[in-house]
Amino acid sequence: AGFIKSPLSQKRLTQDSVELYCEAIGNPIPEIQWWFEGNEPNETYVQLWDGARQDRVKINATYNLHSTSTVYIANLTNDDSGMYECRASNDPDRNHLSKSPKVKWIRSQANVFVIERPDIKAHVTGVSGKLILTCNMTAPYPAIEGHEWMHGDKILQTDTESSAFTSYTIEGKMEEYSGIYECVYKTSPVIKGQVNISVPPQVMAYKKSEHGNEGDTGVLTCKNPSFPPVSSWVWYKNGQEPIINGSGRYIIKSSGNKTELRILKLNIEEDTGDYHCNATNSYGFGGATVNLRVRSRLAALWPFLGIVAEVLVLVTIIFIYEKRRKPDEVLDDDDGGSAPLKSNATNHKDKNVRQRNAN
Repeated sequence: AGFIKSPLSQKRLTQDSVELYCEAIGNPIPEIQWWFEGNEPNETYVQLWDGARQDRVKINATYNLHSTSTVYIANLTNDDSGMYECRASNDPDRNHLSKSPKVKWIRSQANVFVIERPDIKAHVTGVSGKLILTCNMTAPYPAIEGHEWMHGDKILQTDTESSAFTSYTIEGKMEEYSGIYECVYKTSPVIKGQVNISVPPQVMAYKKSEHGNEGDTGVLTCKNPSFPPVSSWVWYKNGQEPIINGSGRYIIKSSGNKTELRILKLNIEEDTGDYHCNATNSYGFGGATVNLRVRSRLAALWPFLGIVAEVLVLVTIIFIYEKRRKPDEVLDDDDGGSAPLKSNATNHKDKNVRQRNAN
């Protein structure tokens, strides 16, 4: 057996996660095991199993053409620091309790250094129509080579300053810029802080006015683009009690920042009107209104019937015009046929006269 890829040593912060990768080849395909030795002087190597350390350790292995294995450790603590060893062997007696393997396990090692996470104080302040986001990292912390401010995958600002304090300014209102912002310290390993701009739900209707045909299913949708996510949605019609999911012809589907009300077999008299979607989160509540108009099923046929009527009128006009035009065309043809005969007779008479004069 031999290694194709070996695990790499890494630095991580407490509460982070780490993943080590190992790949071996051989004939027959070798088995891969993971072992760990802590930094304490009296600690010895122990084998790691899937689900170890209160289910923080996950081990995945595949044996197809060659062997691959990954060990993943979540929510790291200082006790996770140490030497991680990938072992591979394809000796048939490798796991025999009484026989020692003829071929020893080959080994590849990687160190994992878990560093205590520094505390970051994050604040949002509103001043004169501006939002000022700040992060301040408390000592001790690694050397800082700069900062970045991020919103999702978008980099908003970057610098090369070494200060533990960093800030970012937004021109606008909190309701317009709610969300999760990150202050990233360029250290080894990278340290991130989180600044949350939180507001009550800013609910919007997907369409302020919806149309549906009688007998069809009507779909009304509302969404909340703000942060934090909605914890509960409520639908109700003007002057009525809240709509209960599954009652009557109503089906409500809500997931995070989106809700959908479906009304089965629309009825013109009962279902036409304004519907309200109300959202609640830890900072308050908000809502929006959707107007539903239900049309008769025959209403969809009126445009088609109008087109058919126009075609029939046009065909009738053409038919009448053609019917009246045909007698005139017959007379014109008769007159045109007699004229050439007179012309020919005249031409022959003139020709005979010229011939007698010549003699």
